[in-house]
Order: sequence, then C-alpha cells, then structure tokens
Amino acid sequence: MTTSGVLFGNSNTMLLDKKIPIGYVLNKVKYELVYVLIITSIIHYFTTRYHYLLPEMPLTIPAFLGTAISILLSFKLSQSYDRWWEARKIWGAIVNDSRTFIIQLQTLVKNTPNGAIKTFAYRQIAWCYALGQSFRDKEPTDGLENYISVDEILSILKHNNKPLALLQQHGKDVAALYNAGCLDSITCVQLNNTLVRFSDSMGMAERIKNTVFPATYRRFLHFAIYLFIITLSIALRDTPSYFEIPLLLVISAVFFLLERSASQMQDPFDNKPTDTPVTSIARTIEINIKQLLGETDIPDPLKSSGYYIN
Repeated sequence: MTTSGVLFGNSNTMLLDKKIPIGYVLNKVKYELVYVLIITSIIHYFTTRYHYLLPEMPLTIPAFLGTAISILLSFKLSQSYDRWWEARKIWGAIVNDSRTFIIQLQTLVKNTPNGAIKTFAYRQIAWCYALGQSFRDKEPTDGLENYISVDEILSILKHNNKPLALLQQHGKDVAALYNAGCLDSITCVQLNNTLVRFSDSMGMAERIKNTVFPATYRRFLHFAIYLFIITLSIALRDTPSYFEIPLLLVISAVFFLLERSASQMQDPFDNKPTDTPVTSIARTIEINIKQLLGETDIPDPLKSSGYYIN
C-alpha cells in the first residue's frame, strides 16, 4: 500500500448501510433532550401544583404545531438531500472524467514524450486529493509529494486555489504537446474539453461549499419544536409524570434527529460521517489511473471504519 493511505485516511467520511451505534445517534441530540427533560419536568410541576391557575390546553393546538413542524422538516430534508446528492453526482463526474482524460492521452497523443502521460496521470491523482482536502479546509498540498514534483508543489503554493493551479499546469502541458506536434487541433480541443469539465465540477462543488443554508431556519425550527413540547406537556397535564415525560422525550427526539440529519446532509464537505467520501473516491481514481498505466504498485481501496467510510 502506498503512503497515501496514511496521509489521507483520517478525513472525509460517509455513513454506510450498516448498523449505526445508538450512542452515535443519541449523541447528536443529547443537549436538546436534556433541555426537553428540564422543560417538561418544570411544566409538569407547575401544572400539577397550580393546575387551577392554568386554562385547559386542547390537543388541537399541539397537533397543529406538530403538523407545521412536520412540513418544515420535510422541506429541509428535501433541500438538504438535494445538496448532498448533487455533491455525490459531482464527484461521480470527476471519477468518469479522470478515467477519460488518461485514456484520451494514451490513445490520441502521438509521439508522446517520455514520461509525459505518467506526469499527467499523477498530477490528476494529486488534483483529486487536493480538491477534497481544500473542501475540508485542510492544507491541499499535504501528501502531494507522492504524485508531483517538489518544484510543482512550490509553484502551486503561490496560488490561493491549489487545485485550480494544478488544472492550469494540465492546460500548459497540453498546449506544449500541441506546439510540439504531438496533438492535432481536434485532439487538443477534446483534451481541453475534458479540462473544462474538471473546472466545471470544481466550481459546482465550490458553490455547494460556499452557499450556506440559512441558520435562522434551524433556529426557528428548534423554537417551534420546543413550543410544541411545551403545549403538548400542558395538554397532557393529567397524565402521570412517569408516562408523560418519557413520551415527550421520545417525540422530541424524533423531531430533533430528523432536523440534525438534515443539517448534516446540507453541508456534504464538512468532514462528518454523513459527508461525501471524497478521499475514498480519490483513492478509487488513483487505483483506476495506475492500473490504466499498467503499474503494479496499486494501493488498496480505503476500508470502512465501522459504520462509515473515509
């Protein structure tokens, strides 16, 4: 296995279709459940001790609030999943275009200079890793010395957008091949179109990364859930506490878990278990490209860490 497994193996995760530990689930809403426990305990105390001061709370009021919360949650889940799925489609396109780029170089370039295709291939691997790390707010050049030269690393350090600098170097090398007579004009256009698709994919992913889901929506939703719990607790004031409080905890846990799931999916590049597994995808691209080159030192695919994969 290459050293890239050590360099890139501790970030960029995605939940798998496996049994998720209950501790992981409850940890996501532990503070909210503590707040609900305190609120319901206080309300139960007051409704029991001072019930004659409080008016009757019809169940239709919390039922109406619960319906409104369900609609709001449904909208947020839908929008969050759209963002997550778009991120996954973008990286699927990067996989396809990376394979296509190397095959184009191998089949369309004539009189290839010694080592030129391997230079392109390893730079493309470096670009995939650098792009994923930049989305996680990590140093994009970490570990790239396994794929590109030190001079090239020093060159891209001058740029704020390191993956873009790598694409620029791709473009310069394609132009050099064309000027050397290794490419005809049609082949040059085809290779440049592939580079444009790389740039488009990077831009679409950056749009998702830099477009923030309104934070006020989450606060309003939390306020509505707490209001729902308060009104429902008042409406159930004649219910024994040993039944009422656990019931409210379970109901609120469902709402808060759905909201937390939506909040995590809406940011698919924040290095959480629900993220798009860009490191695993980059490793797949590395494996594919090295096999296309006919190399024998092929790294292993990244393994899952229990219920998620890097």
